[in-house]
Amino acid sequence: MDMCSGPLFSKILIFALPIMAMNILQLLFNAADMIVVGRFSGSEALAAVGATGALINLIINLFMGLSVGTSVIVAQDYGAGQPDAVSRSVHTSIVISIISGLVVMAAGLVLCEPLLGIMGTPEDIFDLSVLYMKIYFIGMPASMVFNFGAAILRAVGDSRHPMYYLVISGIVNVIFNLFFVIGLHMSVDGVAWATVISQYISVLLIMICLFRSDRAIQFIPRKMHIDRQKLKSIVKIGLPAGLQGLLFSISNVLIQSAINSFGSIMVAASSAAGNVESFIGTTMNAYYNAAITFTGQNMGAKKYDRIDTVAKVSTVLIFATWIFLGGATLIFGRTLLSLYTSNPEVIELGMLRMNVMMAAYFTCGIMNVYPGLTRGMGYSLLPMLCTLAGACLMRIVWLATFFTWYPTEIMLFACYPVTWALAGLGQVGSFFYARRQIRAREVLGTVPSAL
Repeated sequence: MDMCSGPLFSKILIFALPIMAMNILQLLFNAADMIVVGRFSGSEALAAVGATGALINLIINLFMGLSVGTSVIVAQDYGAGQPDAVSRSVHTSIVISIISGLVVMAAGLVLCEPLLGIMGTPEDIFDLSVLYMKIYFIGMPASMVFNFGAAILRAVGDSRHPMYYLVISGIVNVIFNLFFVIGLHMSVDGVAWATVISQYISVLLIMICLFRSDRAIQFIPRKMHIDRQKLKSIVKIGLPAGLQGLLFSISNVLIQSAINSFGSIMVAASSAAGNVESFIGTTMNAYYNAAITFTGQNMGAKKYDRIDTVAKVSTVLIFATWIFLGGATLIFGRTLLSLYTSNPEVIELGMLRMNVMMAAYFTCGIMNVYPGLTRGMGYSLLPMLCTLAGACLMRIVWLATFFTWYPTEIMLFACYPVTWALAGLGQVGSFFYARRQIRAREVLGTVPSAL
């Protein structure tokens, strides 16, 4: 796909659709985990799996953010027509992903039990949550390498192959879910092992794809080493993105701790509703990936005016997604939640959460997509600071004030849209600041320092 010329709306949508499908499939497979364990092992097992999500993200997001740096740097090198630079970026990224995966696996295995205790995980699901997390993190090296590999392919315009590989691994995941839980009568350990097996299949497929590529992104084992200059560039973009994800996850862990205080029924309801809502969030995340790649390539090609059009198209897609998918979620909410559990109390609490979330879910899209535009231009610190102030710190303030004064479910869930809106305003402001800096470069011929 030529991202540096021609109409942008259709190209962005065509590029985003496979990513969207990949993300939705990944969620479907995750939903299958929760549905199988919730239906065949009970609401406690469902709550145990759901209670780990925020903590898993907390441990992995710092390193996963480096894949954002990979996507931006490879896209810029590719857009600038520098195949040698692309190759050095690719091989540096693969080495980083392997090291990151091993570090994250070790951290998860060691920290999961004490952190679940600190979060106040209900006693009736604590042991199941620990078991799930310890098995889950065995697959983390594969998951990390797959995400870096997918970032490399997307950076050069290939968003289809990662989707194909996820379909294959996801089908394997579902088959093993059913076999372990229904056939062998396992519980959360069954869905965890199914996930691990599918992750190693997906990474095998994506590495074969890179190995067989005839482009600059071809993976050649003997070239595996860390190029210091490329490492510096990747870390410069990726570390702030990773810190943003880490800080965001810390705030989500605090919210999960508040959810835990209501008991395992509330944990199960929030987990099921959150899984349904994620289908909208992950759709918008596809626009984030498209924004990074299109902006990065046009930045490399010095076609700065097209970046403005990428921003406009992204905004239109965010609102369209909110209206159609958000509306559908409210209309069919009870039916969707009933797939996860037959417990009427869980379903009602889940609907309460979704009603609050869907009221302003477009602000979540703005908050998540606009950092892609800003990072694609090489500015990564500003989006992190906006997320820190608008989302992370304000969530802590909300929990310490409004939720403490009025400790109800609605007041807890309202924390999300309020902080999305605040962070989203900051992200839009960051984009316009970065764009003004780019215009200054055009006029003065100078390169402003990236923030």
